[in-house]
Amino acid sequence: MLHRSIAGTILYTSKKPERLDQRRGIEHFRFTRHTDGAVTLRAHCEIEEPEPTVLRDVVYSLDAQARPMDAFVRLTVGDRFMGSGWVRFADGLAELESFGAATGRLSQRMPLEGPLDGMGTHPVVADGYLIAVQTGWREGETRRLRVLVPSPDHRGATPPLLARVQIDVRFIGREQVRVGAGAFAARRFQFLDPGDSGLAGQHPPYDVWITDDEDGIMLQGGVGGYMQTWYELVALER
Repeated sequence: MLHRSIAGTILYTSKKPERLDQRRGIEHFRFTRHTDGAVTLRAHCEIEEPEPTVLRDVVYSLDAQARPMDAFVRLTVGDRFMGSGWVRFADGLAELESFGAATGRLSQRMPLEGPLDGMGTHPVVADGYLIAVQTGWREGETRRLRVLVPSPDHRGATPPLLARVQIDVRFIGREQVRVGAGAFAARRFQFLDPGDSGLAGQHPPYDVWITDDEDGIMLQGGVGGYMQTWYELVALER
């Protein structure tokens, strides 16, 4: 095949004192990198804790300029169908067709009002890749990224409906990290929500380490506040 594939697994664990380092979920992902520069990310995410459980399947494609092309999301919450939706991006416009158990069939057309920095699809590997496709970072720099999300809920656990989000990202610097999948040169970033992001409630600070290369693979991450969760890459195949 002409394309290049990258596949991996990210383990979710808890940092809550009563559940310290216990498993709370898992994520399997695959990047397909095409010879024309386009990239497709497929992710299967299982959140086991806290209740209700969340099962998410995502397929998200970007063109050679890292601009969103289309995305598909399907959600099961508490082991019951929550909703599914398909998003298409065109010049200055995003379109959504979705169906939810509580919402029924929905069609949405949203003017973009300027270029997007990406789409927040909720897998943690996609959080890292959203940062990776932003170029020219300077150590200590903070940028406000303009993204669309299929759910403003922190776990993305609502029927797909497009929402605008503006989230701050700070580049902390370069580090060497060791995770279950091995040792890597990494770049460390932090997502910061000043309270006006557009998410459903203020999101706690979220630290993210990605590979220091063009692939931008999520290596590890941690969220404080009420979440107290940790993510770690435990398997990788390139």
